[in-house]
Amino acid sequence: MEHETLATPPHGHGPHGHSHSHDDGHGHSHGHGHHHHHGPPPGGANMAFAIAVSLNVVFVVVEAIAGFVSGSIALLADAGHNLTDVVSLLLAWAAAILAARPPSERFTYGLKSSSILASIANAALLWGTVGAILVETLRRLFEPAQVAGTTMMVVAAIGIAINALSALLFAKGSKSDLNLRAAFVHLMADAAVSAGVVIAGGLIWATGIALLDPITSLIITLVIAWSSWSILRDSLRMGMLAVPDGIDIARVRRLLESQPGVSHVHDLHVWPMSTTETALTAHLVKPDGPADDAFLAAIAEQLAHDFGIGHPTIQVETGHAETCALASPDTV
Repeated sequence: MEHETLATPPHGHGPHGHSHSHDDGHGHSHGHGHHHHHGPPPGGANMAFAIAVSLNVVFVVVEAIAGFVSGSIALLADAGHNLTDVVSLLLAWAAAILAARPPSERFTYGLKSSSILASIANAALLWGTVGAILVETLRRLFEPAQVAGTTMMVVAAIGIAINALSALLFAKGSKSDLNLRAAFVHLMADAAVSAGVVIAGGLIWATGIALLDPITSLIITLVIAWSSWSILRDSLRMGMLAVPDGIDIARVRRLLESQPGVSHVHDLHVWPMSTTETALTAHLVKPDGPADDAFLAAIAEQLAHDFGIGHPTIQVETGHAETCALASPDTV
């Protein structure tokens, strides 16, 4: 069996490269349709994280104090949730910095997967918060306490402004970076939760029914649980190297099988390197002869354009699929 190899040029150049073969006939091809910057996150992202963290830290302190003074469990619930937002923002910030570090001898992919670890940690943190809020909320349902509806409304209204302003800091970057998009969506959801607290405060002020406070808190808890479940599910899938959402692996296989001269595709794997980058490996059986640089570069460009796969590694085999030890679909 014969194999062809393609080495990609340094970052910043086109996807073309040069091919070389080894005497033992073994090798791999590498194509990069996307180019990635190594180093600290862009200055704008750093500034967005710094401002958002600062605003939310101040608000958590103010909201917690107001919750204790007014006796509002809904305010305390929202303060607890906003505290997890601060930690979540810090984790996302740290992950963005780590993911930009270049590869090393030990971490040959760099630390890109730190963004996946951060999302798993954030989901676990949210579920811990949900449990703590739920326990106190259930206690208040059976032991209602008088709360200050006006205080709830004022503090939560400030929360709407802070969360919305923080979210806007990530609006631009969220279009291309899933890490920033998660921060943006989370903060916008918090603004909506704060709006719920304002409504509850208004109803308590108008009716004097204190039971509305724990009911609102319960609704907030359910909203947080619902949103954090999807985060937990998606992050665990990424941690288990599942094919990223939005990529149909059957379509990827068809694209590879449609390449000129390719008779069979096996050992196909697609997995997330981080929350923003995807890798692929595959063996292509091409009986009519070895592949040249243009053939491999064209595949890399198609994978990047159609599926956002920026790190493909292709092995081209000129023998029969059955002669490859990894030909069986049950073999990894």
